[in-house]
Amino acid sequence: TWVGDGTGVSSVIDYGKSFRDISSLINNTFIRKDFAVSAGPGNSQQVIIKHCIMKVGYLTRLLIICRGDIHEGVNSFITKDLGKTFSTIAQNIFSFGYIGGFLFTSVMAKMGSPRVLYVSSDHGDSFNKALLPSASTEQFYSVLDGDEYMIFMHVDTPGEETYFGTVYTSDDRGILYSKSLERHLFGGEGKSDFTNITSLRGVYLTNVLDKDGLIRTVISFDRGGEWRLLTKPDNVDCGKGMNNCNLHIHGETSLYNGITPMLPLSDPAAIGLVIAHGSTGDSISSMRPDVYISRDGGYTWKRTLKGPHHYSILDSGGLIVAVESRRDQQVNSIKFSTDEGQCWKSYNFTDHPIFLAGLASEPGAKTMNISVWGYRPEDDDQPMWVAVTIDFQHLLTRECGDLDYVEWLAHSTGGGVSEANGCVLGYKETFRRLRSQSVCRNGRDYVVSRKHTPCQCTIHDYMCDYGYYRHENSSECVKETGLSDKPKESCENGEEVEPQTSGYQKIPSDKCEGGFTPKLPNARNCGNVSVAVISLYNNK
Repeated sequence: TWVGDGTGVSSVIDYGKSFRDISSLINNTFIRKDFAVSAGPGNSQQVIIKHCIMKVGYLTRLLIICRGDIHEGVNSFITKDLGKTFSTIAQNIFSFGYIGGFLFTSVMAKMGSPRVLYVSSDHGDSFNKALLPSASTEQFYSVLDGDEYMIFMHVDTPGEETYFGTVYTSDDRGILYSKSLERHLFGGEGKSDFTNITSLRGVYLTNVLDKDGLIRTVISFDRGGEWRLLTKPDNVDCGKGMNNCNLHIHGETSLYNGITPMLPLSDPAAIGLVIAHGSTGDSISSMRPDVYISRDGGYTWKRTLKGPHHYSILDSGGLIVAVESRRDQQVNSIKFSTDEGQCWKSYNFTDHPIFLAGLASEPGAKTMNISVWGYRPEDDDQPMWVAVTIDFQHLLTRECGDLDYVEWLAHSTGGGVSEANGCVLGYKETFRRLRSQSVCRNGRDYVVSRKHTPCQCTIHDYMCDYGYYRHENSSECVKETGLSDKPKESCENGEEVEPQTSGYQKIPSDKCEGGFTPKLPNARNCGNVSVAVISLYNNK
């Protein structure tokens, strides 16, 4: 792992070109095999090392968060003064966590009863019941993604090992949820293909398990408002007689030759750039995946490398590197592209090939150093681990100038209603991005330049309210059936709100102005509810 502030002053002082042994500083204890070293949250100079101390009869693990079976009476606590005092925030909890600006916990009224989700958007001062279907002991909730504006929540479908569920999106309080995507694939061991494309605002992709038993990839360009299949790349032909041919992306649930291919990669510094493994056809194929690249955030794609690879984004997207992933064969060359994957060149980084384990391009996508690491078998059958660091500053020596950049309107491709003019989530974004033909370096100080222009509101700036959903191939929100046993109102911060109204609510973070305006929910005072909601719920 990389630690430090990116200036080169860190535990690894020269971007991985040399190392020193510091095992003695941690008393030469046994280091965990997986996820052993990480940078401290919020402190780039801090290193967290997870290790084990062996004692007679038991094993003590340090700095590891453990979660066991739920037991009646289990509580969750929170402190806001660095441990001087603690407050109970939930009783009889099944799970607790946080993401973005939200704390959440699933609660059982008693052992074996359905779990209900409670959410806080004020750092734990108060919790409100989320308007979501309850989960039985055989089901689960899973937070897929979230930020300060909203939460993506997966609710498992009832039944034993169904491997799919429903994705819901929240309002800006994390309380009111609307159905976003049905039959969302959720594999065993908590594996989900849900991916936030960080190189373009509002873009998410994931896989669904359709009723015909096939797995297909869908993408949303408006934070889960609408989902669609990916377009087929122009440089790939599908089989004869195939009526439906689309690109499908391999994620955590995919396996090829017993190994999960590298997951989709994007970065906020590399605007519009997405790299992923995929296959074309009417569904995901178990055959060997290829590498595909999108330059516009997922609207259009191109096959750029055949077969599985490890890949990384360098120099804010000005450079892409890839190494072929061969399970039973050693490698000694790295491929690189300066035009977002249109053309590739190769460089032999060692005279002694290695079995590839991975790439490390820290700190982030702004670096021009890449470390290739793996191992070579020795005579005693013990592997010798090797790390080779390549500095591409010797390749891209010219600093980019004004003529190397061009203005690009995001969400202006794809042909959809909202994308035709670039209006997504209420405004247009114009970026200053590098021309694909320019062979130069952005540099570590490169900052993404963007301009915002507000748009008039349309129906696409609204998500469906609780109890409503968007019917297939329609933008209109229609009432969901089978919700007679769900609460028709909830008390939040002293106000009683009616969830089922006109059927629409504005998408969190949407900045549209004027235009389409549906009727908003009504509210009336319902007294003081400063008493903890969870305590009231548990005392029923």
